Amino acid sequence: MTLPQRLTTVLDRFRTLSREDKMAALVSYARKLEPLPPHLAALSDDAFAVHECQTPVRIFPEFADGRLHFYAEINARQSPTVAAFLSIVFSAVNDEPPEVTLAIPPDFVRTMMGGLGLGTREVGLEALVARLKRHARDVTP
Repeated sequence: MTLPQRLTTVLDRFRTLSREDKMAALVSYARKLEPLPPHLAALSDDAFAVHECQTPVRIFPEFADGRLHFYAEINARQSPTVAAFLSIVFSAVNDEPPEVTLAIPPDFVRTMMGGLGLGTREVGLEALVARLKRHARDVTP
């Protein structure tokens, strides 16, 4: 499977933007991150935390009818880059079969964050993608 079309579109757009425009686009995406539903916010289980990321973030998967939907608990005001990254990835993989999440290529984070000077964030963002893929593998027969 190839890169999800929505991710390809976003990457193509980011390649054409200046650094300043990329940062503005990230802030815009951060605002679009879907809020965490109350039934997930009430969970106190630390199993959803992504400890490898410097930003406190928890990722919650929901699987129904063969499709995955991810939610994140994150303070988007304090961590707009991470929130934006999650918003972009979620917009491509939510409500799709797990195979779409598994199709995110290994160099996606580097490609996405290239030119922004946010290399120190790559380890944490890679951990977020790895967590999404782990959840996708867990529900794949």
